[in-house]
Amino acid sequence: MYLYDAIDQSLVDQRVEQFRGQVRRRMAGALSEDEFKPLRLMNGLYLQLHAYMLRVAIPYGTLSSEQMRKLAHIARDYDKGYGHFTTRQNLQYNWPKLKETPDILAELATVQMHALQTSGNCIRNVTADQYAGVAADEVADPRIVAEVIRQWSTLHPEFSFLPRKFKLAITGSVRDRAAVRVHDIGIVIKRNDEGEIGYQVIVGGGLGRTPIIGVSLRDFLPERHLLSYLEAILRVYNQAGRRDNKYKARIKILVRETGAEEFTRLVESEWEKIRDSAIDLPVDEQARIAAFFAAPPYENLSGDDGEFALHRLEDRDFASWTRTNVAPHKQPGYAIANITLKPEGGIPGDATSEQMDAVAGLAERFSFSEIRVTHEQNLVLPHVRQADLHDLWLTLKRYDLAAPNLGLISDIIACPGMDYCALATARSIPLAQDISTRFADLDRQHDIGELKLKISGCINACGHHHVGHIGILGVDKRGEEYYQITLGGSADEAPSLGKIIGPAVPYGKVVDAIETLTETYLAIRAGDERFVDTVRRAGLDPFKAALYADP
Repeated sequence: MYLYDAIDQSLVDQRVEQFRGQVRRRMAGALSEDEFKPLRLMNGLYLQLHAYMLRVAIPYGTLSSEQMRKLAHIARDYDKGYGHFTTRQNLQYNWPKLKETPDILAELATVQMHALQTSGNCIRNVTADQYAGVAADEVADPRIVAEVIRQWSTLHPEFSFLPRKFKLAITGSVRDRAAVRVHDIGIVIKRNDEGEIGYQVIVGGGLGRTPIIGVSLRDFLPERHLLSYLEAILRVYNQAGRRDNKYKARIKILVRETGAEEFTRLVESEWEKIRDSAIDLPVDEQARIAAFFAAPPYENLSGDDGEFALHRLEDRDFASWTRTNVAPHKQPGYAIANITLKPEGGIPGDATSEQMDAVAGLAERFSFSEIRVTHEQNLVLPHVRQADLHDLWLTLKRYDLAAPNLGLISDIIACPGMDYCALATARSIPLAQDISTRFADLDRQHDIGELKLKISGCINACGHHHVGHIGILGVDKRGEEYYQITLGGSADEAPSLGKIIGPAVPYGKVVDAIETLTETYLAIRAGDERFVDTVRRAGLDPFKAALYADP
């Protein structure tokens, strides 16, 4: 993983001391809350419903064991003993004291972490495929590009005050595990017919109150031109994006209202002024950054491990976990181990300080001290020998981290909702817990198969409900919580936005509604169809008829 140089460390240390002074002035009354707000937001500090919340950046979702231990320490000593992993591959602390936030940032700086640009109208944390560098279907490691973009975008003087927040995601695989098509800019690493590396550049995607699938501006941009092309896109957006209405300020609205063809023309025209300029990295600097992402010292193993296969035969529970939570690795004899933070009745994405310490220790023992955070609020150990998977699983069980439900109905994405967020109009967390409990039976979950269920507590869509196979949106109806249900969404390489099935249902009937929908799916699916494929084939009518049938 990338290691800071002296310039990186100095920048972060100086920012901590600057923020320490700002907090001191706020607490002394020299700054009003309105004056303090833009300062704290650029350092990842929000004021939520009950307390401040600090959002810590985890660039492209990559953590070391040392960094995870530091996150656990902060949760234990400065918060309430847990942290929340988010859909942006970040970590949030929900209860920090304002006076202690500079100390937290100083602690983070000792392990090369920060909260810069995790909020504000700037380029946010750059996300990537959680299997980067180890996926069997990978064209190239997207973390290298993500690190280049991180360095380019951090405190960029031209793009620190954009019309609205700006999010980028990158994948290096045919399988899109980074949801690139619902980002302001999505990047897909490709090879052309000559075998050269380049990028498909997708612009104008996003969720929120106006969900849109992004459009492709370039199907193949040569590798050397990436930063100058991104700069051209951001310049067009910075100059032409709406600033009079925050609901229409995202680049997706600009692309839609300008038209994809005209927007592309504007970008290409701007790019012609700066292409082949000093903006793009020299080859030796690209190579320097790439060297930090070299493969770890794998053992020379021959392939599938016999002991691993034996454990699967002898232990049904272990076999169930490997069926869902273990993915193929490009290195023979190794596997990718997924840790779902979605135990039965648990809060999606939450991890206690004890659990974080345990994962750090397991990464040291089994995964070259490396951990990944996924945009689906889970964790990954990317370099585990197949022979070690059983020992890993036994330890995960002791810490309630061995739920074998990756990609199943209980692997729910949920925003904090009304339990924390001042913007929310309904609860998300209790609903996720209720659904998880109702569908706790693993045999039933496996029978249903892959089903992405996503919950948002308001129209801002932090739970990505628009791209859930089943999406649930909380709405307020005269002071009561109701939930609108959508079907057929997807954020993968074949993206789609879910369609509203009918009238919203009250809180007390949502879990029964989900049961009705899944039972309808099981009754009409063809062969091994996934839920989303059945919805696409059969349409909404059979689901609507079952859900709204007269009692």
